[in-house]
Amino acid sequence: MAREQTQTAPSTDNDTNEEAAAGSAGGTGSALTRATFNLTPRAVEALDRACARTKDTKTDTINRALVVYNLVLELMERGGGSLTFQTNDGQTERVHII
Repeated sequence: MAREQTQTAPSTDNDTNEEAAAGSAGGTGSALTRATFNLTPRAVEALDRACARTKDTKTDTINRALVVYNLVLELMERGGGSLTFQTNDGQTERVHII
């Protein structure tokens, strides 16, 4: 179960403070939304791995993951679609979302 709270002042959470110092996430307003939720062990491992690879904060990583998840949902609602990735060596890979 998630709880949400709109927050206009910086909090004591380090990740949220980093966003507050840089403006709000996405730069679209000054209010932040604090969400409290439980992660499964698998999700914690994935979050930790993603943060280690990108050097991003947990907040930034979760924000990006939600944007990507929303894109996947939009593709599924349209009856599918695909994402094309290009590797550093120029090869492309297409992922089909059905």
